[in-house]
Amino acid sequence: MSGLFITFEGGEGAGKTTQCRLLHDYFKGRGRDVVLTREPGGTPEGEKIRNLLVQRDGGQWTPMAECLLFFAARQMHVEKLIKPALAAGKIVICDRFSDSTLAYQGYGHGFDHDTIRTLDRVTLQHFTPHLTFLLDIAPDQGLKRSLAHNQSTTGSQSTEDRFEHLKLEFHEKLRAGFLDIAQQNPGRIHVIDATQSADQIYFAITKIVEAFHAV
Repeated sequence: MSGLFITFEGGEGAGKTTQCRLLHDYFKGRGRDVVLTREPGGTPEGEKIRNLLVQRDGGQWTPMAECLLFFAARQMHVEKLIKPALAAGKIVICDRFSDSTLAYQGYGHGFDHDTIRTLDRVTLQHFTPHLTFLLDIAPDQGLKRSLAHNQSTTGSQSTEDRFEHLKLEFHEKLRAGFLDIAQQNPGRIHVIDATQSADQIYFAITKIVEAFHAV
C-alpha cells in the first residue's frame, strides 16, 4: 500500500491543528498507519529551529536568514521523517509545509518569490504533498480565535505568538497569498471555509480524501 502525504495550511486560528488530529483519527480508524507531524519541527533538530522562528523572543531575522532556517528544518524533516514514512506505506499528515513559507515570507513579508522557490527546489528536489487543505478565514477572526485558544489551553498566553503580533496588514497579505497559491495549484490544494464548525470542516475534508483515494 502506497504512502500519502497530506498537508494543512492557513493563517493563524484557522483550526489546522484540530483538523490534523481529526484526520489522523479518521485514518487510524480505517486501519492505516499514520504519522502526525508539524512545521517547523518534526525532528529534534527541527524543533530547536522552531523555537528560533515562532517564539516571540526567538530573534529578529533578516528575510533570507528566516527562509534558510525554515528550509533547514524542512530538509531534515523530509529526509529523516517524511520520506521514510511514505516509503513504508504510511500516511503523513503535516501541520504546514512549503506553502506556508511562500505565503508568510513571500507574500506576507515581501521576500522575493523566485528566491523562495529556488531554495525549495535546492533543498527538497521538487518534493511536494499529494494533497493540501487550505483552511481559509478572515484574519481578524482567525487572530481572535488563536489568542483565545492560547489562553484557554495554557491559562496564560503562549509565547509561540511571534506571527500573531504582526500587524493586521501582514495577515491580510498572508491570506491573499495563500489563496493565490491555491489558485495556482488547483489539483493539489483544496480551499475549505474555516468559519464553519469543526464537524462541518471535517466532513468536507473526508469527502475530498475519499474522492482522492477513488481516483
